[in-house]
Amino acid sequence: MNPTVGIAVILTVLQVAHCQMIKDLSACLLGQNLRVDCRYENKTDNPLTYEFSITKDNRKHVIHSTISVSENIYRSRANVTMHKNLVCLHLQSFTTSDEGIYMCELKATNDYTGNQIKNITVIKDKLEKCAGFSLLIQNTSWLLLLLLSLPLLQAVDFVSL
Repeated sequence: MNPTVGIAVILTVLQVAHCQMIKDLSACLLGQNLRVDCRYENKTDNPLTYEFSITKDNRKHVIHSTISVSENIYRSRANVTMHKNLVCLHLQSFTTSDEGIYMCELKATNDYTGNQIKNITVIKDKLEKCAGFSLLIQNTSWLLLLLLSLPLLQAVDFVSL
């Protein structure tokens, strides 16, 4: 085998061996809506599939998914947004009947190591409100955020004591 071809095959196998990894799963309230953030590290440009589900009463209920079919009771209330390294579940009109163990499952195309899964227990009275600043960071480019903060930086006196 040509050494160049051999190296290319090894690099391809290494890249495919572990394409994404869930780094963090968090939940917060945005008004009366639940937001579940599934942050991941992605080492490939391969398409990503996801599934958000809830386990309650020892039964799994699919809320929103590209892997399997979502249950009817969640279809009209749930949507998912994807940003760079972040998949967000938005569940409208969150109530105590929606409490349970939420699961984020991710899989990149051609990732042969299996799906990445992370769980979080969600209880309405224990949820924090979503921070406005984190929403700004997730929905705004870093350059725009820097430009918006320049007047604030100019107003701060950096004279040392």
